[in-house]
Amino acid sequence: MNVDFLSPVNNTVVANILAQSNTSLGATVRVFTENDGFPDLSGVRLAIVGVAEGRGSEQTHCEEGLYRIRKALYALYPGKWHAPIADIGTVKQGNTVEDTYFAVRTILTALLKRNIIPILIGGSQDLTYANYRAYDSLEQTVNLVAVDSRFDLGKGEQVRLSQSFLSRIIMEEPNNLFNYSNIGYQTYFNSQEEINLLDKLYFDAYRLGQVKDITLVEPIMRDADIVSFDIGSIRQSDAPGNAQGAPNGFHGEEACAIARYAGISDKVTSFGVYEYSSALDRNDQTAQLMAQMIWYFIEGVNYRANDYPYATKESYEKYTVVLEDDDPMNFYKSDKSGRWWMEINLISNNKHKRHALIPCSYRDYEQALSHKIPERWFKALQKLA
Repeated sequence: MNVDFLSPVNNTVVANILAQSNTSLGATVRVFTENDGFPDLSGVRLAIVGVAEGRGSEQTHCEEGLYRIRKALYALYPGKWHAPIADIGTVKQGNTVEDTYFAVRTILTALLKRNIIPILIGGSQDLTYANYRAYDSLEQTVNLVAVDSRFDLGKGEQVRLSQSFLSRIIMEEPNNLFNYSNIGYQTYFNSQEEINLLDKLYFDAYRLGQVKDITLVEPIMRDADIVSFDIGSIRQSDAPGNAQGAPNGFHGEEACAIARYAGISDKVTSFGVYEYSSALDRNDQTAQLMAQMIWYFIEGVNYRANDYPYATKESYEKYTVVLEDDDPMNFYKSDKSGRWWMEINLISNNKHKRHALIPCSYRDYEQALSHKIPERWFKALQKLA
């Protein structure tokens, strides 16, 4: 781990931790401090990483924002958790945004290779690009899920990096992106051209109204490697600390539920929350909500069921649906968690073998029983073909 890119956690945060109860979350986290130095990462399962980089959306006071979020997070109390947590400090802002990307990528790669799940606190959402590039050395395709009211496919020199990073991910080589899913987009913030492009690429986009039944988010998260959460997807009344806040969006409790679904996903290996503007926050309301979202993500990680890809298909109940003029469609249900998957038939040496089982819901199984091919199965097949 190259600690040259990192600075210790703010001394005021450390003082706040020491002033809390010894049963608070802060007292259980291994923190990078000036006095104690970089923490021992042996056995650590999750690592909090602050990133003081806001130039992608022209944010200011990033350090102040990280202080407020950490202060709120470490005042909370942990659940019945078993996964050790570290806070490895804050990534220093580079001379250029690209320098910061390099530092973030280097640090996250080191964490991922140690099977440590990074929790990024930004900063602007274009840091998702650096997070994505950290997977290059793992030599695998990547599924990215963004909770966002916008697709961030913007073009043109005047478009901010935080509003165009997805275009760079899609276009740039090496292209390791297998699937992109957007949760909670609001149609009037996105051009029809962008909506058509995602459909043409067989990516998944779910309007805010579609996921008001928040349980529908769980199968989407179950297939993610990276989860990127734009705080602007939450309605402004619940999260005022965002420069693009809008009257419509997720409620605070829905944001926490989404974060927990990300945590319980056995495949999610990095999680980031971005676009917090402390100067716009009221009574640290947004900082407290972000802290609670991070709390729920950690809670989810501690309650992972270790289903697929950690268990074999033989561990599940198998259900076969015979469709008219089509091959049988196989569904699998976990005895552990009750969650469902559907199978895409692949040749044994296919490079996308890790995507052979597609997370789904019981509704998809019911749809197949009605002789209708589930949309997520069709899109996955198109990408695998």
